[in-house]
Order: sequence, then structure tokens, then C-alpha cells
Amino acid sequence: MVILMLGLGTTEIIGIVIVLFLLFGATRLPQLAKSLGQSRRAFKEGMREAEEEEAADQQKLSANTAAPQVSAVSDEALEEELRRRAEARVEH
Repeated sequence: MVILMLGLGTTEIIGIVIVLFLLFGATRLPQLAKSLGQSRRAFKEGMREAEEEEAADQQKLSANTAAPQVSAVSDEALEEELRRRAEARVEH
């Protein structure tokens, strides 16, 4: 697939395969292809795990940031508490 996107024709592909045979030998190419496949699979697995961790972190953050609760204290009671605290500060 990648080779098709690069715009290589059959002649270029055959040339690349011949060079690979000369460099690595016919016995090493299957091992090389297998290790590349395993590396690709491990990379995809790592990316999937990272995405899952990120989604879990986002979900955890959204769960922790709940809307603040409104107090059931009346305005008069709040004003009284503020006065009491202000008087307490003045006395100390």
C-alpha cells in the first residue's frame, strides 16, 4: 500500500526487492518482515493504550469537576454570619 502511494512502478519495486535480497539474503528477509510486523503491531497497541488512558483521564476529570452546590442558607442568615465574623475580627 505504501509503495503504491509513493508512485513506484513494478520495475522500481523489483529493483528494491533485488537490493534487499543482496543486502540481507533470502533467509533474513522473512525474519525482517516478521520483526517489522511485530513492531508495527506493538506500536498500534501502544497507541491504542495511550488513547484509552487519555479517555479515562478525561472521564475522571469530568467526573471530578461536578457543579458547585448552592447553599440553602438564606440571604439574611448569610449577612448575619458575615457581621458575626467581622465583629469577631475586630475583637481580636
